[in-house]
Amino acid sequence: MKHKRKSLTGSLKLLLIPFPLIFLILLPVYADTDDSDDLKLYAQSAVLMDADSGRILYAKDGEKVLPMASTTKIMTCILALEYGNLQDYAVASSYAASMPKVKLYVKNGEYYKLEDLLYSLMLESHNDAAVVIAEHIAGSTEAFADMMNQKSRDIGCFDTFFITPNGLDATATAKDGTVKSHSTTAADLAKIMSYCIMDSPKKEEFLKITRSASHSFGSFQEKDGSFIPSGRTFSCNNHNAFLGMMDGALSGKTGFTGNAGYCYVGALRDGNRTFVVSLLACGWPNNKTYKWSDTKVLMNYGLENFEYHSLAEAAFDENRLDSVKVIGGQVANLDETAYTKVEIDGRQEGQSNNGVDTISSSNDWTGLLLKKEEQIQVDFQMSHELKAPIKAGTPVGTIRYLVDGVLYKLEYIVASEDVPAIDFPWCVKQILLRYSL
Repeated sequence: MKHKRKSLTGSLKLLLIPFPLIFLILLPVYADTDDSDDLKLYAQSAVLMDADSGRILYAKDGEKVLPMASTTKIMTCILALEYGNLQDYAVASSYAASMPKVKLYVKNGEYYKLEDLLYSLMLESHNDAAVVIAEHIAGSTEAFADMMNQKSRDIGCFDTFFITPNGLDATATAKDGTVKSHSTTAADLAKIMSYCIMDSPKKEEFLKITRSASHSFGSFQEKDGSFIPSGRTFSCNNHNAFLGMMDGALSGKTGFTGNAGYCYVGALRDGNRTFVVSLLACGWPNNKTYKWSDTKVLMNYGLENFEYHSLAEAAFDENRLDSVKVIGGQVANLDETAYTKVEIDGRQEGQSNNGVDTISSSNDWTGLLLKKEEQIQVDFQMSHELKAPIKAGTPVGTIRYLVDGVLYKLEYIVASEDVPAIDFPWCVKQILLRYSL
């Protein structure tokens, strides 16, 4: 099967810049693959992503909407890290205690430190721990699901719908009235993991938890406003076997339900290359090892075929920037022509330019992974004439960095000085100057 470059609807925003008028659909894009790149995978849906740029390097039905089981918990974890205090005490409800296996066996009214619950969540994949976390952060699992879905949209995942904080199979009515299942796509799941390890302000805490081999802790009881140990203790062990399978294995989360089958999302770092693999419906019992096989196949494919390239390799030569003629602009002498100097806007990726965001969600994104035959192209467009008045900072052109026709970075060329329009006071001044000579 030949994988062609596709686009994922809604996964990045529509970009409109004021001048020149350019409309671009900014979507996660797929590296071109040929027949020799067909990989034998067990998963029904799979993606290999460049975590730095968000570029999809390989996909097998990467846009297929499927349940994702406990891989859900990477979103639960990152939200708890970003919105919670690790030293807070979270109380277990009767609803949390009613969750099915795999579980910590929390008791109604018992307290746990949020940090300990995150280890329970990510190392052992305890379903009841996920509910305690969700209720502590948002007040209810329904409110927490709203937070999960908003976060998904914020990072460009529009084919994901969260209902539960633990990934148990579920259906619910969405705000648009449609009945949806707890689901995602391999492309969205890879993007969520990329956010967790690359862009989140709590990425280091996320990595620390998900890389820990084990963690021990106890529960607490509240007495006279203080929390005292209940006498119950717990020990969690990391079940992400991939951490010991390949050099550079960075993080990951397994999952399984009857509807979802075996699922996995994991990351590997090799120098300045960071790969994310996501797998959905990767076998059912007795195929528990399929996810490890597919993960290694995809990671090795990335390591063997893609190298990091800095955008600086194709950096635009600023010496090519000429001043732009301004029609109807004021000048010092009547017989002169008005011009404005221009410059490349100094804003970084991810920062707003008059309400418009650039492509990358990471402020330090400076390159991407390319195959040997791929190159970064630079497309330079600039107006040769403008009409006064012109304000400093007015966009007059763009510099686009592309690979195979797909946009990865956009810089703005802007006027660096004001040029007022010819008006009556200026005309009077010019007449007086002319007659005074």
